[in-house]
Amino acid sequence: MLAYTIRRLLMLIPVFLGMSIIVFSIIHAIPGDPALTILGEKASPSAVEELREQLGLNYPWYIQYFSYLKDVMTGHLGVSLHTKAAIAKEIVPYLSATTELAIVSLLFALVVGINAGIISAWKQNSWFDYVCMLIALIGVSMPVFWLGLMEQWYFAQELKWLPSVGRDNPRDAVEAITHFYLLDTIISGRWDQFKDVILHLILPGIALGTIPMAIFARITRSSMLEVMRSDYIRTARAKGLAQFFVVYKHALKNALIPILTVIGLQLGMLLGGAILTETIFGWPGIGRYIYTAIGNRDYPVIQSGILVIAFIFVLINLIVDLLYAYVDPRIKYR
Repeated sequence: MLAYTIRRLLMLIPVFLGMSIIVFSIIHAIPGDPALTILGEKASPSAVEELREQLGLNYPWYIQYFSYLKDVMTGHLGVSLHTKAAIAKEIVPYLSATTELAIVSLLFALVVGINAGIISAWKQNSWFDYVCMLIALIGVSMPVFWLGLMEQWYFAQELKWLPSVGRDNPRDAVEAITHFYLLDTIISGRWDQFKDVILHLILPGIALGTIPMAIFARITRSSMLEVMRSDYIRTARAKGLAQFFVVYKHALKNALIPILTVIGLQLGMLLGGAILTETIFGWPGIGRYIYTAIGNRDYPVIQSGILVIAFIFVLINLIVDLLYAYVDPRIKYR
């Protein structure tokens, strides 16, 4: 296992280089001049040229790339062209906000989706099975932006149960310690703020977690149906074990491999694909951070943001691969 882990970590180096080249090339293909965007349309050509020289935009692309790569390898993600702040520090609150939202969405999707899939397989061809699969089909097909707007209209505007935008109450802002607000409110002992943060997480968490929930339900049902036909499941039933223990203790663990794979992919997609949700709910996450940077032609922010998300995605899949051996002892890495 240790040798396999080291090999996989070493494989991240060429993957990281490949990602950086692709991201750098695509970003610099975006039309528009960052210097002109910063100074405005009425700026004089001499001022624009001077700023381009200061930002290093007049150098050939390969010199810009190697300069950027050198900074990244030393942990320096560059400086934002728009805010003049170090990206490595500026990106932390945004990444923390998206991570917190993604984890809540994933927990919602896992609890609801996996249990719905298990019970659907357990009660195959029953009314519950048909209803769950219908809801899963609707969940996969439903646009996130439409669901988010409907949630805001009904639960925030009509019923006034839940807040519709932001991470916390702006009149009683959370003191950012780790930038994970749930953790920060626990550390500071502010349970009133803890409740408020949870209320702010509910609507965007459900909107973002609906599609993964539907996918988990369908994958779990398919995997469980295959496992439930196995000989050892029939043996467990013949021994007189309760159906609940047969399903959750024996069948579920052996059905987890495809579910784990989908969990890893969906978590990576939640981290990188939350732009619509963050925009609708005014969530200050990395999706909105990158979206704003695109409008400002802020190349370093766009490159660093996408690269960080891509690296986390690859790291999550490495962790999932290692979990395979823990879930299924028959898997050996040699």
